[in-house]
Amino acid sequence: MNNRTMRILVLFDLPTATPKERRAYTQFRKFLIQDGYDMLQYSVYSRITANHDDANVHLSHIRCHLPPAGSVRALLVTEKQYASMYILLGRRTATEHLLKDNDILEF
Repeated sequence: MNNRTMRILVLFDLPTATPKERRAYTQFRKFLIQDGYDMLQYSVYSRITANHDDANVHLSHIRCHLPPAGSVRALLVTEKQYASMYILLGRRTATEHLLKDNDILEF
């Protein structure tokens, strides 16, 4: 497709009322971390991918690890769009501090 660096944002709201639901929540969260996602905010994780095709591969991985209940959404944005995000309250995450505004990612 194209060689533009992409960012996947995964947003989720999962039930945690029962032990079975808490286990599903924990497994999903651990999967995201093991697949290279960083927590941006509570229940919002992001991951950099080399291009749109790579992003689609990671979306298929998420589909294979979806919990049985709740709401999970994914948003694909270019790295340039992600960098233009406004932080209205709070600070950049530790991972975001690793990248400077002028950094170019090469894969």
